[in-house]
Amino acid sequence: QVQLVESGGGLAQSGGSLRLSCAASGFTFSSYAMSWARQAPGKGLEWVSGIYSDGSDTYYADSVKGRFTISRDNAKNTLYLQMNSLKPEDTALYYCAKATDTVVSGNPRDEYDYWGQGTQVTVSS
Repeated sequence: QVQLVESGGGLAQSGGSLRLSCAASGFTFSSYAMSWARQAPGKGLEWVSGIYSDGSDTYYADSVKGRFTISRDNAKNTLYLQMNSLKPEDTALYYCAKATDTVVSGNPRDEYDYWGQGTQVTVSS
C-alpha cells in the first residue's frame, strides 16, 4: 500500500534551517508530482511547494519563496524540503502529499490522493 513517511522536523531558532524528508513506497514515485503542505495551530491547511514528477519544475507559496527549496531523488523514492531563514510563522505540522498527476502548480485544481502523517516544525523567536 502507499506510504508516505515524513521526517526531519524539530525545533529551530528564527533564522535557522531544517531539512524535511518524505520517504515514499507502494507506488511508482517517479510517475507522480509531489507537494508539501502545512497546518499551523488553529489554522487551515496551507500548500507550501510542489514539484513535477521528473523534478523539472517547482512551485512555491509566496510565504516561503526564496527561503524554501523542494527537491526529489527518484532513485531513492524520497522528497525533500530544505527550509532556510526560518521564521516563527513557519511553525506548523508539515505534510507531504502524492499528486494524482505528473505535474502540480499550486492552484486549487491540483489533486492529491495520499498524505503522510506529518512532521512537526517549531521555530522559536
